[in-house]
Amino acid sequence: MWRRGEFHHAVIFHPCPGLGPGQIPARRGGLASGLLSELVTRSDGHVQPKRRSNASPPRRHGAGMKGAELDYARAPRPALVFGCLMPAPWLGAAAGLLLAAGPAQGLPDRFAPLALAAVHALALGMLLPVMVGALFQMMPVVARVEVPGAGRLAPCMAATGAALAAALGFGLLGAEPVAMRAAAALGAVLLLVGAVLLAAGWRVAAVDATTRTLAGIGVPLSVAVGAGIALAGTFGGLWRVPVAQALGLHMAWALGGWLAALVSGVAATVLPMFWQTPRAPAALARWLPLGHWGPLGVFSAALVLWPGEPVLARAALVVWLSFVAVLGASGLAGTLRARRRHDPLWRLWPVACASMLGAAALGAAAVVLPGVALPLAWWAGTMALVGVGVLPVTAMLGKIVPFMVWLHLRRLLPPGARVPAMQAIIAPGRQRGQAWLVLAAYAVLLALPLAPALLARVGGLLLAGANAWLGWQLLAALRCMRQMRKRGGLPPRVGSPLPRAGEGVHKRELKGSSQ
Repeated sequence: MWRRGEFHHAVIFHPCPGLGPGQIPARRGGLASGLLSELVTRSDGHVQPKRRSNASPPRRHGAGMKGAELDYARAPRPALVFGCLMPAPWLGAAAGLLLAAGPAQGLPDRFAPLALAAVHALALGMLLPVMVGALFQMMPVVARVEVPGAGRLAPCMAATGAALAAALGFGLLGAEPVAMRAAAALGAVLLLVGAVLLAAGWRVAAVDATTRTLAGIGVPLSVAVGAGIALAGTFGGLWRVPVAQALGLHMAWALGGWLAALVSGVAATVLPMFWQTPRAPAALARWLPLGHWGPLGVFSAALVLWPGEPVLARAALVVWLSFVAVLGASGLAGTLRARRRHDPLWRLWPVACASMLGAAALGAAAVVLPGVALPLAWWAGTMALVGVGVLPVTAMLGKIVPFMVWLHLRRLLPPGARVPAMQAIIAPGRQRGQAWLVLAAYAVLLALPLAPALLARVGGLLLAGANAWLGWQLLAALRCMRQMRKRGGLPPRVGSPLPRAGEGVHKRELKGSSQ
């Protein structure tokens, strides 16, 4: 019995087995219809291409926008992305343990030493390697552009993020200038990553929201890292820069220009592809990523050129936050109408979109009402970093890794071999439990201002447990791949000696009626 397969989950990361480039002219955003119309998958894991005519299939265009085709033959080897993805949950667990065990003095102030150390541990240790690894994969497949030096940089991303987070942790918690100098030096590696992404982006044909984001994503990463290096060197005694301006640039481009822009730009492709959501309205999608980078550019210019006149800078921030709020509301409406709402990781996306909306609203309130006696900065920052960062990354890791394992086995094993279904690589029940655990950690962190010392420990432990569980699931997927490679696939099916359900009863009834 044939059934529709799993190919639409993460096909941007690998070429399909048995099909060459150009055989699946699926446009991003319409992959479920384009790719699944080309392939059907049997319930035992075998793949059968449908017969094709020589005529090129008609191209469909949604929402009046033209999307680029995917080139699966350009996908890098699996080891490249696994090196970026696999350590990330464990480094996220370390960030949770740091929050749980560190000194809670000053919380929930966003500039409390523990808050700064935990934020950078989460951003640099967990989020950065995953996002950069995804870019190393998507640039060739989506934009048909190779990232120079990706094979050499990818193995260093997790180690660099962890070392940089550790140096900042020692420097912020222990007031160690030497650690801040080490952090400034390690930041040069991330500047190199921004440079190679920018070099690749110059060759990207920007035809939609995702490719436009890929074309320019090296700029916000470089600005955020450069401002961070300036701050670390200042605190380490290497040089002196205006701290207020450098801090404003660092926060704006790290959270807005890098994190929010990359998540929203990539989500324009992966949400319709993986969870079958409606595409973003064309009027909104055509402003990606300029709706992020334009106002942030005005904010940066005002902050640097007119530091004593904050009105223009604040106005630019409010304009950007208004765009983010509209984007979050549109994403929330789209994810709530997703066709794959039964997926165990789907619930993370509506919460992420609601977090984007909430972070924008609270951030605008903090800009307009700076003296309000509420922890608006803590709530907005938690929604941005955990809600818009950790939740989508968790959802993507839970989809990408099992699919890559499944597809890699299909490519390596003989044509007649049986491979486990994706649901057997990581059980949906385990993914559902892990999703609820990370949502519980998120809720506790939002409530932290009520009892900072207690809830920092509880939220940190929950976050560490959720990330460790995710990391264990990803390791189990790799173990499954190794076992299947050694065994040559699953054992062949053995026919049952018993009759099929109802068959024996039916024969006895016929025999009795004939007598």
